[in-house]
Amino acid sequence: MKNPQDVRGAVQQTYGKAVRLALAGSGCCCGSPARASTGKDPITRNLYTAAEAAQVPADALVASFGCGNPTALADLKPGDVVLDLGSGGGIDVLLSARRVGPTGKVYGLDMTPEMVELARKNQKEAGVTNVEFLRGTIEQIPLPDGSVDVIVSNCVINLAPDKDQVLREAFRVLRPGGRLAVSDIVLRGVLPPSVRESMEAWAGCIAGALVETDYRAKLAAAGFVDIEIEPTRVFSRDDAAEIVGENACCGGGVLDLDPAEIDGTIMSAFVRATRPRARA
Repeated sequence: MKNPQDVRGAVQQTYGKAVRLALAGSGCCCGSPARASTGKDPITRNLYTAAEAAQVPADALVASFGCGNPTALADLKPGDVVLDLGSGGGIDVLLSARRVGPTGKVYGLDMTPEMVELARKNQKEAGVTNVEFLRGTIEQIPLPDGSVDVIVSNCVINLAPDKDQVLREAFRVLRPGGRLAVSDIVLRGVLPPSVRESMEAWAGCIAGALVETDYRAKLAAAGFVDIEIEPTRVFSRDDAAEIVGENACCGGGVLDLDPAEIDGTIMSAFVRATRPRARA
């Protein structure tokens, strides 16, 4: 098992570098985050409609490194309190803030200083006031028990080295009846060892992803019910070649892997679960 601090360090370094390069107009960086800004990455491209993109500052869209659009699927309501785990440049926070309206609030949590700084800049540019960006890890959420109605996240839980702790924390901060509604990378089978052991593949959302049955089991162990995992895209061998074969541009090295080995193994999915309501 990888050292959690090593994983967090690699992820933080990768995404910090990715946002700097994306804002500078460069697409060269190891892993999928940097390729997202060029529209070339099969995981991150074409996630938001033109109408949604028009609602946020350009830098929020450029720094979006997700694998889905949880705000479009989470059924947010006016007055909801929402938490975005791994909020990045703030795109999903800003879109959620418009959906919950002035009576609601949205928190964005991220561990990467560059991301938090950019998100606050984007908030100011967008003129959105019902938002607060926090710096911290998703394994230790800096919010009180039972303070959130909905948790969203976009391709971040797979990056966490201790997913059981992440899900326990998510359960803790949700109110009874509160909902987890996240986009994530989920596996339909076991990855080859060369991919599982690659830090580049981990930071690129692949190596740390859970097999679907394990994801369900971990959600249930944390206390969640009504668990659903809905595939939104299953990646082909051609997609796999893009995902794992483009790490060399910053010296990360190309994985020695036949893309056919992971054809159909990786999918983007929408994961739903609920914290049970308190018994009367």
